[in-house]
Amino acid sequence: MRINVTSVYVDDQAKALRFYTETLGFVKKTDVPAGGARWLTVVSPEQPDGTELLLEPDGHPASKAFKEALVADGIPLTQFAVDDVHAEYERLKGLGVRFTQEPLEMGPVTTAVLDDTCGNLIQIAQMHE
Repeated sequence: MRINVTSVYVDDQAKALRFYTETLGFVKKTDVPAGGARWLTVVSPEQPDGTELLLEPDGHPASKAFKEALVADGIPLTQFAVDDVHAEYERLKGLGVRFTQEPLEMGPVTTAVLDDTCGNLIQIAQMHE
């Protein structure tokens, strides 16, 4: 068994696609109409056949409440691995990304937390060898 697709609930799929591709650097993998929304996924350009991130509409009331509760408590919805948190933090800050946590070293990992503009906090993390 392996992870094939995982989701982030977004308030606007078009806005999310722009942020996740143009700002974060993912690439669009799948874009298929699905009722009033789309089955819209992105992948890492380093792993085009790897795990897909579904930019899933947050139309269900539970998803909106879930997102709001996580953000209110400062909890990231998911985590992305990066080679250098400090460099990625500077790159994204330069693109206008808002961070709720600057790079923080915690033993074997350095993390930072950003606002994805779609209702989620996302953690980026660098594992130290």
